[in-house]
Amino acid sequence: MASTNSWTHEIESPVAAPRLFRAGVMDWHTLAPKLAPQIVASAHPVEGEGGIGSVRQFNFTSAMPFNLMKERLEFIDAEKCECKSALIEGGGIGTAIETATSHIKVELAANGGSVVKVESTYKLLPGVEVKDEITKAKDSVTAIFKAAEAYLIANPDSYN
Repeated sequence: MASTNSWTHEIESPVAAPRLFRAGVMDWHTLAPKLAPQIVASAHPVEGEGGIGSVRQFNFTSAMPFNLMKERLEFIDAEKCECKSALIEGGGIGTAIETATSHIKVELAANGGSVVKVESTYKLLPGVEVKDEITKAKDSVTAIFKAAEAYLIANPDSYN
């Protein structure tokens, strides 16, 4: 029987927490195809208006090992810059992963910037082993927030 595993990751940013949360989490489906077109071909809401229960889909280029991922928003506290989502389709669900959730919190840092804290919890299908996927996942999360950070620094009036 497969056990539940998890990993955590932190990313520091000079960008204020609310801006980075809005751009890198809540509106990433809009920004990703513009900021990371080599990875995200397109993205869009599937159902809902961005609140709990909303589903959004990301369609990937051949740079990714799967062509799509759908996630459902399970929890959100916009004031605390915190959310939790569940992977419901694609992204290895049914082929390597039984379940997967991500908990993201963007906290204020002492220097006025922020610290992104990510916890991913997953249950592998029987017989599946994790190799370098965790490192790749952490690198992908870092790339997402660094792309959002660069966009926000270049566009200081966005997401205020």
